[in-house]
Amino acid sequence: MKWVYLTTAPDEWTAQIWRSLLLEDGIPVMLRAGDVTSFLGSSPFPTRLMVDEARKEEALDLLNEQIQPD
Repeated sequence: MKWVYLTTAPDEWTAQIWRSLLLEDGIPVMLRAGDVTSFLGSSPFPTRLMVDEARKEEALDLLNEQIQPD
């Protein structure tokens, strides 16, 4: 599996929600905090989401479908 950048969430809480959405559809996700304080708890700073390169388009479609307002 080759991990590639998918998107950046505005904070770790949002990243966790997006991660859950992707995991529910069986898409593996890895979070990369943008700061060094995240080990102390949830980070208020942007957090990158990484996915398997082979599933990137599927992950983007799913996120766009779930987080875009109707």
